Amino acid sequence: QVQLQESGPGLVKPSQTLSLTCTVSGGSITTSYYYCSWFRQAPGKEREFVAAIKWSVRSTYYADSVKGRFTISTDNAKNTVYLQMNSLKPEDTAVYYCAALGRVGDPTQAYEYDYWGQGTQVTVSS
Repeated sequence: QVQLQESGPGLVKPSQTLSLTCTVSGGSITTSYYYCSWFRQAPGKEREFVAAIKWSVRSTYYADSVKGRFTISTDNAKNTVYLQMNSLKPEDTAVYYCAALGRVGDPTQAYEYDYWGQGTQVTVSS
């Protein structure tokens, strides 16, 4: 049974930094999954793609809204995915979800993903 667990919720002020962690259990993220990714969902809005990392070639992908501010990375030994968020803005406020896709698919589309974490709240407010 694959499980993903996010951690690192927080309330920060605009321009500050926050880091999220996603721990994967029940399988190795380096061999079992093509993509590990982060999505987010703000109140009243659909879940949207934030960032993804493809293990086979270590490629990273970002939504235009976070490019240059957010960084996705992994720790093989710890089966963990990180999302470093810099220069946070109020519009980054959302519940952030970790997801894993274990086959070929479009990493920017939520419907492609097989496994999801329960989500963690990030609030950016002055």
